[in-house]
Amino acid sequence: MSTQPQQPDPVPEGAVTEPGQEQDLPAPGTAEVRGAGGEGPGPDAAGGPADTASDTASDTASGEQAAALAELDDRWRRALADLENLRKRHTRELERERAAERASTAAVLLPVIDNLELALSHAEADPGSIVEGVKAIRDQAVNTLARLGYERRGETGVPFDPARHEVVGVVEDPEAEPGTVVQVLRPGYGDPGNQLRPVAVAVAKRE
Repeated sequence: MSTQPQQPDPVPEGAVTEPGQEQDLPAPGTAEVRGAGGEGPGPDAAGGPADTASDTASDTASGEQAAALAELDDRWRRALADLENLRKRHTRELERERAAERASTAAVLLPVIDNLELALSHAEADPGSIVEGVKAIRDQAVNTLARLGYERRGETGVPFDPARHEVVGVVEDPEAEPGTVVQVLRPGYGDPGNQLRPVAVAVAKRE
């Protein structure tokens, strides 16, 4: 039997050991992942530059949305202001048109008033002339209404028309057809759809 001491196993090339100590090698599969210099996780770990880029993109998107909302709000307020100005302008124009229409209508009635005053001034000198003067003025006023689009209506012997007539009385008339206008109590002016007032009539009674 040999008495020579056993030589220790050769140290792997590149390994550093201190005298009197054996190197502890990590078990397979248990090596720790370290960054450069062995100081913790690398730059790709959670909380690194990737999160910073995400936050920057989110802030940019929020700023763009805020700017878009501000622009929409400004447009909405401008539209409301334009609509209000349009409404006021339309109201003013409508009032001017109504005033012009009233003035035009009153102007055509002025000759009627002038002739009434003329007839009254002649009545003292010749009382009999007042009747003829009033009839002429009445005809003038009727013609004025016709020019304005409201022709005088007061026919008898025509069938009753609810769009043109207003029944204020019913009479028995054996010579008239039932439902026929036999008497005009108040003339009307205008036609259906453009009528100042209907004709007040009495119609024949239906048997």
